Amino acid sequence: MQVRPAEEGEIDRLATIWFDGWHEAHALILPEELARDRTWERFRDRLATGLAGVRVAGQSGAPVGFHVTRGDELHQLYVSAEARGTGAAAVLVADAEARMFDAGVRVAWLACAIGNARAARFYEKCGWRLVGPEIAELVMSNGTLDLEVWRYEKPLG
Repeated sequence: MQVRPAEEGEIDRLATIWFDGWHEAHALILPEELARDRTWERFRDRLATGLAGVRVAGQSGAPVGFHVTRGDELHQLYVSAEARGTGAAAVLVADAEARMFDAGVRVAWLACAIGNARAARFYEKCGWRLVGPEIAELVMSNGTLDLEVWRYEKPLG
């Protein structure tokens, strides 16, 4: 499966993947105020603003998932429900790891919502190890929210 830079015309499709995936995985385990803040429009705006850093899996015009890295962090990873089980998520993670390694990162990390067991199992299957809980500062439309998350790390290379 091909991983490539996102295209501007794919923003709406990517926002839908992110919105659907976020609400499926997080709406019942995270604070209600955060779920209310995670609208399709906010995801779309975030994608449009950071499009240069978004990498997608799938054919041009029909992405099935995406990742975003920030320095040494795998910041976002989402795959459409239809693409789960196809290997798309593993290909995206491998791409993120390779890009971070090429940028000089030797230990990468990611935050996983406490209680998101499906994601945690997937990360562990990909070689990531739970380091422990930490507090993440999440940006919201009206400020920030401190949230305890699971921190995963993986040595690269």
